[in-house]
Amino acid sequence: MENQRQLWNWDLAFEALPDILLAFLQVTLLVTVVSTLIAAALGLVWAMIIRLAPQPISGIVKWVVSFIRMTPIVVQLLFAYYTFLMFDSITIGIVVFGIHYSTYMSEVYRAGIDAVPQGQWEATTALSMSTRRTWTAVVIPQALRATVPALGNYAISMFKDTPFLLVIGVVEMVNAAQIFGGNNFRYVEAITLAGIIFLLASYPTSVLIRRLEKRLAYAY
Repeated sequence: MENQRQLWNWDLAFEALPDILLAFLQVTLLVTVVSTLIAAALGLVWAMIIRLAPQPISGIVKWVVSFIRMTPIVVQLLFAYYTFLMFDSITIGIVVFGIHYSTYMSEVYRAGIDAVPQGQWEATTALSMSTRRTWTAVVIPQALRATVPALGNYAISMFKDTPFLLVIGVVEMVNAAQIFGGNNFRYVEAITLAGIIFLLASYPTSVLIRRLEKRLAYAY
């Protein structure tokens, strides 16, 4: 009862910290990093197919991208969890997060590609550059420069969405905090620590993105 009346219990906070940090490193960070790599690569693929493929194929891809983007990620997690029973929950979480956020990133890439000046396209035509050379040497480098801030923001959003993994039984950082709170009948310390770790991880990432944005701006 004494613990229940205390606003903050440092002993419980220090006791909860190792479990929360372990869940952060082994699950939350792993899912965020791998899913971001998948989303960044797949989003570029979506954008290029929509831009370059013949109308029937680009139309189908547009519909698929819109469908995934407009349905809740929780529903997608549950659908994949009950459909692909041969895979473990973390693998399903990584793939679903990667595919879901790739649809948002494809729109970012599309905007970046559209922002390439028309004169650049005309110059590649005048120089008889191949399609592959045009994209790899001219379009994609300039599009990436314009898309880095938005891509970074989506990576941070994905990081903050990882507690949704709870619906498929993945014990990420927030879930670990809840379990600790339930076992000790005190949630304040564990949930607060989880929030602080989210902040400490998100802030340096946002600073890094801003510095990368400035460096890319100076490079061109």
